[in-house]
Amino acid sequence: MNGQATVKKAKAITTKAKKPRSLEKTRSRAGWFFVLPFVATFLAVYIPIIIDSIKYSFNRIEMLKGGGYTLHFVGWQNYSEALFVNPNFVKILTSGIQQLIFDIPAIVIFALFIAVILNQKMPGRALFRTVFFIPVIISTGIVESLDASNVLLDYMGSTSTIDTGTGTQSQASEIISSMDIQRLFANMKIGTELVDYVVQLVNNIYSIINRSGVQMLIFLAGLQSISPAIYESAFMEGASAWETFWKITFPMISPMILVNAIYTVIDSFTSESNQVMTFISGIYHGSEPNGDVISSAMSWMYFLIVILIIAVVSLLLSAYVFYQRRD
Repeated sequence: MNGQATVKKAKAITTKAKKPRSLEKTRSRAGWFFVLPFVATFLAVYIPIIIDSIKYSFNRIEMLKGGGYTLHFVGWQNYSEALFVNPNFVKILTSGIQQLIFDIPAIVIFALFIAVILNQKMPGRALFRTVFFIPVIISTGIVESLDASNVLLDYMGSTSTIDTGTGTQSQASEIISSMDIQRLFANMKIGTELVDYVVQLVNNIYSIINRSGVQMLIFLAGLQSISPAIYESAFMEGASAWETFWKITFPMISPMILVNAIYTVIDSFTSESNQVMTFISGIYHGSEPNGDVISSAMSWMYFLIVILIIAVVSLLLSAYVFYQRRD
């Protein structure tokens, strides 16, 4: 009898020791269930393609007379030809990376600025949000291809002049000159590098707006997650709007800044207007000997550079990210 009582007591203790499954673990398992189709497709379809692409970048392809092909291992020769033989790859790669580095702060700052404005209570707020997100919808697929070949946009970005009918010639791209921003910065004794950067941003405002829609929505979600009680407490303490932004809003949405910075890099990397990818695609489809394997080597070099940029951006921004404790 004592033995049976001991067993029952042990079972009771074991039952009490079992903790109920937490809500966080339940959501985590549900999340894996939803991403399972993507993971399975990635492992079954994309991983073999990636492996073949890496393999081709280290080989030369020889087409056989009876059909098919054979690979000849050449080591780093394709990478060497891409860097030291091709006269344009390094130049375009440097220009593309420089443009990418300039675009990251411009797009993130613009998206944050618009998100803060659209988060205010005002008539027609939903309409304004829709207007700023429309470019994201139309700038996909065939619409993006048509936009890339838009004659009007090419003209706007050109340096050609037109007769305005007054006997003078006017450049369509000289937005800055008409606004006298260059003269304004010159009077403020600001370096020419910053002036050139601001001039480039204003002239590329169309592209910046088109590429800021998703970032704006992410910032809006972050702003709406901030408790109004925090702002009420700051207002009762006499904090100004400027102090509230830098002491409350900016730290609370700093994780969104990191997310948007990484998203902007990836979005620029996969954009239809990416000049580096356009150049690599031209090499692949062109008549250059061994262009298929050399373009593969170029793609992997560009991919590794983008990964390095993402790592640097993550390390720099992670040091300033504020994560709210929910204990």
